[in-house]
Amino acid sequence: MSETSPRKKHIVLTSHPTGNQKPVPIRWGAADARERGPVVATPAGSGLRNTVGSYSGSYSVYRALAVAAGSLDPLHKPDLTNTAPAVDLGPFPQWSDPAKIVSLDPWGHLVGSVFAGEIAAGLDVRPTIAVTRARLTVPELKHREGPRLEPDGEVLMASGEVNVTKVALEPTWYLPGIAARFGTNEHDLRRSLFEHTGGMFSELVTRPDLHVFLPPIGGITAYLFGDIKAITDPARQLSCRVHDECNGSDVFGSDICTCRPYLIHGIEDAIQTAQQGGAGLIVYNRKEGRALGEVTKFLVYNARKRQQGGDTAAHYFERTECVAGVQDMRFQELMPDVLHWLGVTRIDRFISMSNMKYDAITGQGITIGERVPIPDDLIPDDARVEMDAKKAAGYYTPGHVPSEEELSHTHGRDLDKY
Repeated sequence: MSETSPRKKHIVLTSHPTGNQKPVPIRWGAADARERGPVVATPAGSGLRNTVGSYSGSYSVYRALAVAAGSLDPLHKPDLTNTAPAVDLGPFPQWSDPAKIVSLDPWGHLVGSVFAGEIAAGLDVRPTIAVTRARLTVPELKHREGPRLEPDGEVLMASGEVNVTKVALEPTWYLPGIAARFGTNEHDLRRSLFEHTGGMFSELVTRPDLHVFLPPIGGITAYLFGDIKAITDPARQLSCRVHDECNGSDVFGSDICTCRPYLIHGIEDAIQTAQQGGAGLIVYNRKEGRALGEVTKFLVYNARKRQQGGDTAAHYFERTECVAGVQDMRFQELMPDVLHWLGVTRIDRFISMSNMKYDAITGQGITIGERVPIPDDLIPDDARVEMDAKKAAGYYTPGHVPSEEELSHTHGRDLDKY
């Protein structure tokens, strides 16, 4: 196809290596970006492409719609002028350890500079990470009852706004590393990914020479509070909450779970730690409804509240498993990668009760000091079901663990009470 042609003249249904492909080499775990090589997932059909999948993850589908509708030139390449990171991050030693980072491209935010020559020569290389600055407006910081954080003019403004550095990261999977992290082999992983995405990515099974995959899933946003150098300074404190997406609570304030209150508590702790000379970190993962999705989550809500005996903590996990087939599909094994990318080696205050998250982080060699549960007065009434069930199931708590008898007496609101 001509570089100026807007459309391909034919569709390639399979992509077995023919000898015509000359993918740009990738040496995962190399200590230098140029030695590692760029991630090339151009949709233009170039034989230089070295990655399965498409840029922009799940948003690549919207790109396809825009092209089909005629509103986007299929050969458009982004102009990266002035898009460089707003602050310097890395490199850190973890970037050159192929076992530490397997689900992100550690050099993904530096594409516009380190591969400027290749981009100018026509190679379609795009960032998978972006770093910017922002101010957050968190209503709870202004309206919380009791002791409030005092503005300092640097982290927390007199207006109640919070200064942060924020980072968006798109998943970039190194398949051999992903397989090793989950205790399987690359062949079986590729086949499972191929079959359970309806054969969406044939190269998973036809191109064993391509070891990097850009999956069509949601990414990660990291919010950094205070001096980012404190993140890697063992003499200064680091507070961290790893939070999995819950649109209903995080955005709209639904009271059936503790997600937003716990997230806000994590933000408050991050601000306080930053104000004391340390750093705060919020990692926000797009894993809606325990990675089951909102449709499944809402079905579970109905099943919980319509079951005989009503919505009780005693059957909290059971109803999820009945609908979804599994209690939780988040699999936190890949979650520590963003911490490695930020150079984290220890977390002084971990704002989480999840043992899955704790075990995944410490299993990757990151030390955790204090574990901070959600304060009891922040738990919404209808979320008592969730919280009591989690405590009884083994979630971290320094307080009372409900008995089976107590779980049967913890009830949520009925559907006709809304």
